[in-house]
Amino acid sequence: MSDLSRYLVTCPKGLELLLEAEVQSLGATSARQTVAGVFCEGDLEVGYRLCLWSRFANRVLLILNEWEADNADDLYAGVKAVDWIEHMSADGTLAVDFHGKAADIRHSHFGALRVKDAIVDQMREQFGKRPSVDAKTPDLRISASLFKQKATVSIDLSGDSLHRRGYRQQAGAAPLKENLGAAILRRANWEEIASAGGRLIDPMCGSGTLLIEAALMAMDIAPGLGRWRFGFNQWKKHDGALWQQLREEATQRKRIGLEKGCGEIRGYDDNPQVIRTAEANIQRAGLEKFVRVSVKDVAHLVQPTHIQDEVPGLVICNPPYGERLSDVPVLVHLYRSLGERLISEFPGWYAGIFTGNPDLCKKMRLRSTKQYKFFNGALPCELVLLNISEPYIFAAPSKAPAAQYSEEIELPEGALMFANRVKKNLKSLSRWVSRQKIDAYRLYDADMPEYSVAVDVYRDWLHVSEYAPPKTIDQDKARKRLEEVMLALPGVTGIAPERIVLKQRQRQSGTAQYERIGQQGELLEVIEGDCKLLVNLQDYLDTGLFLDHRPVRQWVQERSRDQRFLNLFCYTATATVHAAMGGARKTTSVDMSKTYLEWARKNMAINGFGERFHQFEQADCLAWLKTNKDEFDLIFMDPPSFSNSKRMLDVLDVQRDHVEMITLAMKRLSKDGLLLFSNNLRTFKMDTEALGQFDIKDVTGKSFDPDFSRNQRIHQCFEIRHRQA
Repeated sequence: MSDLSRYLVTCPKGLELLLEAEVQSLGATSARQTVAGVFCEGDLEVGYRLCLWSRFANRVLLILNEWEADNADDLYAGVKAVDWIEHMSADGTLAVDFHGKAADIRHSHFGALRVKDAIVDQMREQFGKRPSVDAKTPDLRISASLFKQKATVSIDLSGDSLHRRGYRQQAGAAPLKENLGAAILRRANWEEIASAGGRLIDPMCGSGTLLIEAALMAMDIAPGLGRWRFGFNQWKKHDGALWQQLREEATQRKRIGLEKGCGEIRGYDDNPQVIRTAEANIQRAGLEKFVRVSVKDVAHLVQPTHIQDEVPGLVICNPPYGERLSDVPVLVHLYRSLGERLISEFPGWYAGIFTGNPDLCKKMRLRSTKQYKFFNGALPCELVLLNISEPYIFAAPSKAPAAQYSEEIELPEGALMFANRVKKNLKSLSRWVSRQKIDAYRLYDADMPEYSVAVDVYRDWLHVSEYAPPKTIDQDKARKRLEEVMLALPGVTGIAPERIVLKQRQRQSGTAQYERIGQQGELLEVIEGDCKLLVNLQDYLDTGLFLDHRPVRQWVQERSRDQRFLNLFCYTATATVHAAMGGARKTTSVDMSKTYLEWARKNMAINGFGERFHQFEQADCLAWLKTNKDEFDLIFMDPPSFSNSKRMLDVLDVQRDHVEMITLAMKRLSKDGLLLFSNNLRTFKMDTEALGQFDIKDVTGKSFDPDFSRNQRIHQCFEIRHRQA
């Protein structure tokens, strides 16, 4: 072999430009990109440096021969032309990787077989013995290819793919390869940020690949230093002294880097098991002093409180991006939540989002500064870079009325009376609404019997439900009063008529209250304390949010820290959102409706909660309780008064069935746990005698906010506990 050798350094598709610059920085010359690789030249030291220092390469192939080949015999001849005794012992072991095809080579296994035959036949002819095949740990790994009548045979100096640094023995779901992680960090300018003292945070860190690669880069640690086996270890031309010299140089640079340290590197994930995996990987990499991980949802993502300087850092992550189309509507809200956390908590920082669905990044209210195309395996992806600063932030959607309605019209006497009552209610509730940080509440609830409607405010919309008048009431008169309601509301509330939704509410049977009555599909975001909740004002009789249960949801939030929470008949899981926001360590939400569970997932996502720690079960709640064996510390059960859903095995009647429901739920409740049981059957009577083994407390009177103080028959609520010995 001459002093100057030719190499093919391979890499994941999309990293060729980065790899070309890297091989040149490591001393290679004549660098030229090819698909998923770079050709270059250099001496043996260059080959070793590539194996030790390349952050982007997969393999370093030392080319031994290149020739024209049309078929398997030509391939055999060119491989046999190499003097293999210069590279390995006749009784050694080898493995062959082959890529390509020809007229008579249709399978890579056959091509590899012909390459192997050429080598062992040469050895047998010269020495009467031959090398054997060892696919896992061979003395020499041979790489051969045949494309467009050009064949190449090389020695794989790397042995195993260089992306395997040695620290990651376990991985989470859909892990990034280490060299792809390094490429993402290079494109996100992490090294420049780190050199200026910036920090790095990965809010969805998984098994910690981006965190570890960031630390290696920031502290000038060779990625190959943690590997002890390379493809050249048993190669006859291996220069052990040169390799040891290069390792000692890298070890010294690592020592200096560790002494110098780097800015704080933190990772979060909502899955404790994944965090434990990340901790093990970080420890194997020897970086536990510099890289810290903990369990945290995006909902609780903040800049570490001890950071006092204004040095911009980097938030980098690889969030889920909806390989299944059904996941995308939910992920829209997760990306929105991530964007809001970045804007509120990390002003002046930079961000990089690596995703297979870059359209989701458009929901983050941040204008991208650059995009880079990559491949994660065979999946095309993009790295979207963001500056979290004012010129790049889109304005949030206005939460004030789109057009304040101020047209003055003369109202009939009845409408004027109604308007005055609404105005009075607005005034009396305004301070409470502001103090509670809510923008969805009941403004009027049949305060005047003649005007039998419920008027709910949803941010800058009104939702009007007409209670169907008794048959004894003249229908024309009832219709006229409803017209007066709709006439008066715009002027007194300032909300334009086109933002007032009217529905007629009648006595419901079965699941009629949940049935779709429209196809608008528009979800409106409202605020309830520190929770965001999605409502649909157009398509269902109910909006997806039971306003009267607001205090109960607050109780759930206050009692949820470190609790295992179960939400039965969960509907859109608004109580689960409050539980998660309160710090529940696990939540399970059960409902029969796929539609409402999808809505529930969106409610969780818009608040920054993923699904690794928050489960959704589509099931008949009673049937589910009979088979489930988990234990919960806090359970919320709000069954319908009556249901004859086709998905249920039987008809549900809350009065008849509540003893069975509660008994089954209490079997799943921990010894010191609490069951909150609620329903909206006005004639409901708790069978305390049949449930005498439990401690039952009626808390209905405390379960109403001021907006429902005029109508406390809308639901009943009970606290139920195990009797303590």
